[in-house]
Formats: sequence, structure tokens, C-alpha cells
Amino acid sequence: MAKILIVDDEEDIVSALSIRLKAAGYDVIFAYDGMEELDGYKVCRILKFDEKFKHIPIIMITAKFGEDNKKMGGCVGADAYILKPFDPKELMSKIEEVLVKKKEE
Repeated sequence: MAKILIVDDEEDIVSALSIRLKAAGYDVIFAYDGMEELDGYKVCRILKFDEKFKHIPIIMITAKFGEDNKKMGGCVGADAYILKPFDPKELMSKIEEVLVKKKEE
């Protein structure tokens, strides 16, 4: 099954997502922050504009509401943008959708 990296500064979210994803058969690794001084948008942009990593699907889960923030997620290459608090079933569905789409590309 696919390997999933969870990056979030909220340990409870990391723990809950890890449990759910492992139960679904995913290989899960996690971190409590991205890279120093870089927010999720910047990390996503770095990965998506690098030939070695651009194939990796990225789902941003964020508390940053508003159409501008969602647009920014798309501009930096995020494959999906989900707002906190999120529905775990919706997230699992979105993960499957993104992984299937990447396999087809």
C-alpha cells in the first residue's frame, strides 16, 4: 500500500490520522513541522516544482479558510485542499481519489 507522510504541528491530529491510515493499510510516517521557516505552501511549492518529487501527491489539510488560501494551495501544486476541522471519511475518500488519479497519470 502507499506510504503517507503526515506533517502537522498538532500532535492529536497526527496521532488520529496515523491510527486511521494505518488501519486502512497505509504505511505512515509523520513529522510535527515541515522545514524550518517554511509553511505548508512553501514546502508544497518546493516539492511540486522539483523533477524528483513533483509526482508525489500532496493533500493540504489546513485551518486557513477563504478562497484566496484555497487558490494559493492550487497555485503551489496541492492535489487537494481540505479545511480543518475535517470529516475523516471525506479525507479518506479524498486520499483514495488522489492516489487513483496519480496512478492513472
